[in-house]
Amino acid sequence: MFRFPLPHRGLYAITDGPRAGLVAAVDAALAGGAVLVQYRDKTDDVARRLAEARALVACCARYHVPLIVNDDVELAVAAGAAGVHVGEDDEDVAATRAKLGSDAIVGVSCYASPERAAALAAAGADYLAFGAFFPSPTKPTAHRASPDLLRQSAALGKPLVAIGGITPDNARPLLDAGAGLLAVISGVFGQPDPRAAAARYAALFKNHD
Repeated sequence: MFRFPLPHRGLYAITDGPRAGLVAAVDAALAGGAVLVQYRDKTDDVARRLAEARALVACCARYHVPLIVNDDVELAVAAGAAGVHVGEDDEDVAATRAKLGSDAIVGVSCYASPERAAALAAAGADYLAFGAFFPSPTKPTAHRASPDLLRQSAALGKPLVAIGGITPDNARPLLDAGAGLLAVISGVFGQPDPRAAAARYAALFKNHD
């Protein structure tokens, strides 16, 4: 089991479901500068998902980067992942942490709700994810959030994650509003060169005060 600390700034690369060369693509994103990786696969292929999650845990460990599993606490435990990301239909933060352990990372989707963010921050979530900020090819009907939501949530004292259609060209207002982590799916894994794509996002943080 590899439990690396949660980074507060940088590219949060989220995988895009079943694909050939998944581990190689994640390794490329990490080489390009991703500081956090989420394994997201909504299929019910239990054996393949476990094998992939375990391989990604080992891949991320080489870069001292935590691997988060999307919406599946049991898979996170079985794979030895650093934590889990949960949405509105999943277990609450306390129940999730009880299964994963006190040192696990538990991230939560807050969509466009400051009330949900405040409640989950009080419940002990490690990071708060908001979005979608822009039209997203992964979730075209997702809730829409505004940068003001990030500014309002700064007082909660948790790392803030922005997600949804984020590109290197439109990310600056989100960083200015307080986003610490930019969560990206197709912007990295939908590109022909995930390493170069990740590097473009990573550069945003080097150039941002």
